Amino acid sequence: MEKIIIIDDNEEIRRQLKWGLGTDYTVFQADSRPEALKQIQKHRPKVVTLDLGLPPHENSTEEGLLTLSEIVKEYPHTKVVVITGNGQRVNALKAIRAGAYDYYEKPVDLQELKVIINRAFHLYDIEEENRNLRDGIDMKGSGMLGLMGECQDMQRVFSTIRKIGPSDVSVLVIGESGTGKELVARAIHAMSMRKSGPFISINCGAIPDNLLESELFGHEKGAFTGAHSQLQGKVEYAEKGTLFLDEIGELPAKLQVKLLRFLQERTIQRLGGREDIHVDTRILAATNIDIQKAISEKTFREDLYYRLGVLTLKLPPLRERGSDIMLLTNLFVIKFSQQFGKKVEGLSRQAQQEIEAYDWPGNVRELENRLQRAVIMADSKIIDIHDLGFAAAVGSPKKANWDGVTLKEAKGQVEKEFIINAINKWGGNLAKTAEELGVTRPTLYDLIKKHGVSGQTGGRAAEETSE
Repeated sequence: MEKIIIIDDNEEIRRQLKWGLGTDYTVFQADSRPEALKQIQKHRPKVVTLDLGLPPHENSTEEGLLTLSEIVKEYPHTKVVVITGNGQRVNALKAIRAGAYDYYEKPVDLQELKVIINRAFHLYDIEEENRNLRDGIDMKGSGMLGLMGECQDMQRVFSTIRKIGPSDVSVLVIGESGTGKELVARAIHAMSMRKSGPFISINCGAIPDNLLESELFGHEKGAFTGAHSQLQGKVEYAEKGTLFLDEIGELPAKLQVKLLRFLQERTIQRLGGREDIHVDTRILAATNIDIQKAISEKTFREDLYYRLGVLTLKLPPLRERGSDIMLLTNLFVIKFSQQFGKKVEGLSRQAQQEIEAYDWPGNVRELENRLQRAVIMADSKIIDIHDLGFAAAVGSPKKANWDGVTLKEAKGQVEKEFIINAINKWGGNLAKTAEELGVTRPTLYDLIKKHGVSGQTGGRAAEETSE
């Protein structure tokens, strides 16, 4: 059974809690700070309960908060549930700010306390899975936080990554822009037998068609004008490692054939060359398009799809991840507060409500972008709705007639108006518009198409959309 430690100087309460929790957990007890730290070091529990009134200062919270501080410092992953006297909510909140997981007021109702404790164990297990998943992955970049999640869909993603990581087969990751497809690819690589080899990433939609073949497969000297020397492509650079092909749906037909040949034979020919070169590279790919639709429209080869998607992993959009939105929000606030040296402690209720109500078309990437801006712009310890840049969207509904409009329809109208205003602000420059909105250009194109925006804005936006 899981271990739990009850830290309380009242023997009767310890006996009551041990009796109530003993059927579900192995219960240990401590009646002072030194004994508590000794027990934690010995048993390493996932969860402890802590009474703030400990000797030698039973009538104050001094010793209890000191105990909490030492637990948080020495055992940061342990979940501390503070049990405090009735009417001492101020002290409980002080403990939460100091690192406690949750609090419960006396008199103790065992059934209610069990719910809090069970949730604490559950969260510990989820965070431990996330730590194990990210083990060995470079955390210096922006975004491994984006792989954290408690929802069932993300738990399935984590489980799938653990299973397919060591398999060495090709994997196709499907999901909207900003959902973390490259992060998943990096996690798969980190859990594979190739983790000591290179991880090479290339965006197939960001390189002109006439340069993409050379970028992928390399070229020989004199293969074309300007080819002054031999050049290895990304496939060769990923030898003994992993090559991640992002936006694989943008790959031209000619290169689809060449990639298919590599997947079948594990050999390539550089541009302008005739020699078959054997390459030991694992291919991971990702797309945000409807791949089945692309196959039916003959823009993507079905045989290549089956070669790339030996295993297919679908990522959920942020709007379908429930409480993960606020989990990620809090983690990003902590991250950027530390990064920019700001003392931001949280968000206002209105800001939280807006974050939870917003559809997040740019997904985790957009959330990260907005919170980075919010931490920088915040003038106080609490992020307000205006710091998030939602002010324009929040104000716009007052100008419209919302009678008989559903919440989903209202969100769509606000989103559409927000996009139109941003496009007009930048004179139809979609690169600038996407940057301001915190989304990628492909996502912005999808939103423009979804809302039929192009015909209502400047000609340049319509032009860029049709490219």
